[in-house]
Amino acid sequence: MPGAAVRTENRSLPASYHNSQDSANSAKINWKEYFTDPNLTNLIDTALKNNQELNIVLQEIEISRNEIRAKKGEYLPSVTIRGGAGLEKEARFTRNGAVDENIDIKPGTPFPHPFSDYMVGAYASWELDIWKKLRNAKKAQAFRYLSDIEGKNFLVTNLVAEIATSYYELMALDNLLEIIRKNIEIQNNALQIIRQEKEAARVTQLAVNRFEAQLLNTENLQYAVLQQITEAENRINFLTGRFPGPIARDSKSFNTLGTDSVYTGIPSQLLENRPDIRQAELQLAATRLDVKVARANFYPSFRIEAGTGFRAFNPAYLINPESILYSLAGDFMAPLINRNAIKATYNSANARQIQAVYKYEETLLNAYIEVVNQLSRINNFAGSYQAKSRESEILAQSVTISGNLFRSARADYMEVLLTQREALESRMELIEIKMNQLGAKVSMYKVLGGGWN
Repeated sequence: MPGAAVRTENRSLPASYHNSQDSANSAKINWKEYFTDPNLTNLIDTALKNNQELNIVLQEIEISRNEIRAKKGEYLPSVTIRGGAGLEKEARFTRNGAVDENIDIKPGTPFPHPFSDYMVGAYASWELDIWKKLRNAKKAQAFRYLSDIEGKNFLVTNLVAEIATSYYELMALDNLLEIIRKNIEIQNNALQIIRQEKEAARVTQLAVNRFEAQLLNTENLQYAVLQQITEAENRINFLTGRFPGPIARDSKSFNTLGTDSVYTGIPSQLLENRPDIRQAELQLAATRLDVKVARANFYPSFRIEAGTGFRAFNPAYLINPESILYSLAGDFMAPLINRNAIKATYNSANARQIQAVYKYEETLLNAYIEVVNQLSRINNFAGSYQAKSRESEILAQSVTISGNLFRSARADYMEVLLTQREALESRMELIEIKMNQLGAKVSMYKVLGGGWN
């Protein structure tokens, strides 16, 4: 028998994130409390009922549960009931025919020709699970069933996060569209002024053309945003199992949405909160039992078979003590010349166990890195939003100043155009940073293991 390859998984994690020992963890919060927007919570509720991928996974869990029952049945006795009837006529000039011709069932009662046969009985067979091969196979399937449940929980976590991210993206696009349209109005007013300036011979047609070109460029931006809004709405509708339609939302509150109050807890809580870590752990437990099952194939197997019932050539004699039959047999079977096949199966089970160890360690490492990355995103986006907010305020003031200076002939039209463009880009970037902030808050909730409970 080949030796087992042994590798113990590394479950160690750093003691803290950035030296914080606060054990408060946002993953413990139910998603209905973490996301307070009623429109968003309604969308998540709908998705948890109608999402096709989630419903497919739920059926896979049901299949896995049935496979546990099937595995359990393999190490329990198998009992069947059998009944039958038959007719047989032996040729007279054969051994059996000659013997039957000279046999009486009872004195004076010759052997019937043709011979009819009736029987009813119960039969049982049972493989003795001495090496626990069948029980371990059932336990391995039970671990896989629990692993499937954790996989479903991980899917729920991702589904909640994806809907929330798409919802905030939709709100951001609405605000972006509003900014573009306000800038279109401002630039249109500026174009009217520059046309009046041309009529007064204070500027040339070049200035008019530049202002008009910038207006058309800004008008063009709204169509790309409208397409993004349509796609974001349809993405949410797909996740909620609905056909395309409008998504209810309060986009005016977008800029006031808070991104604080996210608590990471300590890294060791990931072992409890992250469904994908628990899924990998259960898969590892299942593969270790698979090794034991494969190892048991090297040992002999023992089976008991028994049967009892009634059998007679005439139904009138069927229920009769003299028609009773029974049998009892036991056998054992050990591998002899198929050792290579059994050894290959065992080595494959061993390799899958080592693979599961690496998978578990990879999942653990990935979970910790994801939390650290999202912490960095939250902090950096917070600083970026403050800086961009100040820049946007300054450029908004500059638009007014440049317009006044142009009307008093103290600035040329290029300064006005440049200032308007910079102000528009700054406000659009501010919306994008806000969207990234909210996305980081959602992602932090997901990577901490929230959303499934």
